[in-house]
Parts: sequence; structure tokens; C-alpha cells
Amino acid sequence: MSSSLEVDSLTRQFGAVTALDGLSFSVPSGEVVGFLGPNGAGKTTTMRAIFGLTDLDAGSVRWNGTPVGAAERRRFGYMPEERGLYPNMLVADELDYLGRLHGMRSAEAASATARWLERLEVADRARDKVEALSHGNQQRVQLAAALVHDPDVLVLDEPLAGLDPAGVDVIGQVLVEQARAGRCVLFSSHQLDLVEDLCESVAIIDHGRLVASGTVDELATQGARRLAIRVEGDRRAAWAGALPGVTVSEVQGGEVRLILDDSVESDTVLDAARTAGRVTKFGFERRRLSEVFREAVGR
Repeated sequence: MSSSLEVDSLTRQFGAVTALDGLSFSVPSGEVVGFLGPNGAGKTTTMRAIFGLTDLDAGSVRWNGTPVGAAERRRFGYMPEERGLYPNMLVADELDYLGRLHGMRSAEAASATARWLERLEVADRARDKVEALSHGNQQRVQLAAALVHDPDVLVLDEPLAGLDPAGVDVIGQVLVEQARAGRCVLFSSHQLDLVEDLCESVAIIDHGRLVASGTVDELATQGARRLAIRVEGDRRAAWAGALPGVTVSEVQGGEVRLILDDSVESDTVLDAARTAGRVTKFGFERRRLSEVFREAVGR
């Protein structure tokens, strides 16, 4: 039987600000789920609520149908967006200490520390202070801190922020490995191209409410027809803005992505593109996650 983390009707008010407004979604085991939303949408408040770090006005968090309490949270791993490590401790000592706080025996904590530092490619920094590490290496150690006790649930707030491509690859691979091992993995990120590559499904929230959810494939194939067009030497695609029944979704790197009403013939669009120059790309494509996101939050 598969496991799942569920947030059900979470509501949280901070004065006049509604941070969470009846938010519900679930994270099944075996999947990497992207948790998306604009700044201030309520993502961090949700993650803090999962760990009991913020009070709720209403709603509940459940793990396998059971309300989450202290015992369940001992089996969770959390990587906050803000740095949550002791800067003056040695890297290996800190991970060993955190493992023992989760109830591991000394030998188990030491073994897990060594294993995760090796897997995250920072074993050579084990005897350095955390504050001496680069931002990217601190991110790797922060992830090791969330993983050292072998959690069933992994919740990460912007784990890929500020990483170079090598760091993104390493951390991304670890998240996928954890999901394939049967764990629940939930992470937030503004890097939607990376989310699209790593995640099976996403939950998108805005103003504390769920506005879209589903598998990446489902969301990519929903909605109106989409054309991707590139015209040689044309970086702005101004020609597309005047076409009736056509909405410009994105202009990026010289490529324009258009949403077509049912009444619009693709040949009409192709003729218009040819007036602007030589057409080097023309074809129907899926929605990008960035398009799903913008349409879901209405911006």
C-alpha cells in the first residue's frame, strides 16, 4: 500500500492577511512533487505548518491518514529556504549531531553522515566549518541534514536556489532517487524548467489557495492549441500581436509561443510569420510549465 502526505483545508490568517485559504493537496510516495506559486502565495507557511512550526486556524496535516504529531515528524526531513545550520560547527560533527537528535545511535549517525557527504560530493569538506563553505556546498550540506536520519517524507524549500549546474544535477538526482525508494518528496522552486524535468506532478497555489494540480504531462496537454514559431532575426515577434484569435504566451530566445482559438487556421499564422522573415521553426507543442504557471495564477 502506498503512503501519502496530505494537507487538508489548511487555513492561516496573519492579521488582515490570509496566508492559507482552505488549501488541500496530497503528496504520494514514490513521486517528486513540485510545490509552486508566486512570492507570498503561502508555500513556506504550508511547509512550516507540516512541521508544526506555525499554528493553523483550521485544517489538518496527515501522514497515511493519521494526524501528524511529534512522532510522525521524527520521520520527516525538512530543508528550509533560510539557512538552518550552525555556522561554527564542523560539517561532519553537525550532521552526526542532527542524526543523534533524531534518535540514531552514534555509529548509525556517523555512518549516515559519511555516506551522505560522499553522495553529495562534499566529503572533502567534512572537517571544515559550515560558514567556510560556498553557498552551493552549504546547500548540499543542508540537504544532507534533511536526509541523515533516513526520513519517509522529504520537504524542501527552494533547494536548487543559487546552485551551479553541477549542484543542480547532484541534488536533482538525489531527489529522484529518494522518490524511487518509496519516499514522499515535496519541494518548492521558482526554476520551473528544472521542476518540469524533475517532477512527476505539481501543485500550484496563489493567495493561499490551490489553483492547479496534476501530473506534468496532464497539465502540458490541456487547453488550447499552441504553436512555437521562430523567425530568423526577429527577437520580438511583433507580427504575432495583431493576429485575431491569437494570444502571445511567451517570447523567449527569439521563439514565440502562441495560443490559438479554435477558429484560427495554422496556415494563417504561418503566412503572417513569413511576412516578418524566414521561418526556421513552426510546429504545435505542449504547454511549458511556465505557461501553466502563468495561466493558473493569472499573471
